[in-house]
Amino acid sequence: MIEFKPRKVALDPVTQSPIVLLVDLEDRRMIPIWLGHAEANAIFVAMEHIQAPRPMTHDLLKNTLGELGAKLLRIEINDLRDSTYYATLYLKCKKTVIGVDSRPSDAIALALRCSAPIYVSDEVLTKTTVVDLTQEISESDKLLEILKSLEPEDFGKYKM
Repeated sequence: MIEFKPRKVALDPVTQSPIVLLVDLEDRRMIPIWLGHAEANAIFVAMEHIQAPRPMTHDLLKNTLGELGAKLLRIEINDLRDSTYYATLYLKCKKTVIGVDSRPSDAIALALRCSAPIYVSDEVLTKTTVVDLTQEISESDKLLEILKSLEPEDFGKYKM
C-alpha cells in the first residue's frame, strides 16, 4: 500500500467527466479516477475547506461516526475490475477495526473530512494508468497523455 493524496479535481477535456487526480506523497506518481459530478463536488468542497450551511452527506457520516465514538483510520483503494475502482473504509469503534466496502469517491470525500490517510494498493497501481511525475512535462500535458493512452471503450465502461 502506498499513501496518496488528492491534488486536484478537474474535468476530462475529452469526455467532460470529472476526475480526481491522486498523487503519492513523494510527488512521483499520479493516478486519475473518474467520478460523477456530485462526488467530484464533495471532494472539491473538502479539499477547499468549504463549509455548507447544513451537513452534506459526507459531513453527516463524519458526524455520525464521531457521535458513535468511531474513527476513520484509513481508506484503501484496493481493486480495479472492469474499469471500476473499489475501496474499503477502515473504521475503529472501541477496540474493533472493521472494513466497509465503499466507492473510492465517497471514501476520498470522507477521508478528507476526517483527515484520514488514503492508500492505493500495489495491485491497483499495476492495473491502472500511472503518470510518472518525475518527467519534466506540465501537469496538463500529463493529463493529456493519460487520456491518449485510454481506449474509447474505456470511457463507456465507466461505472460509479
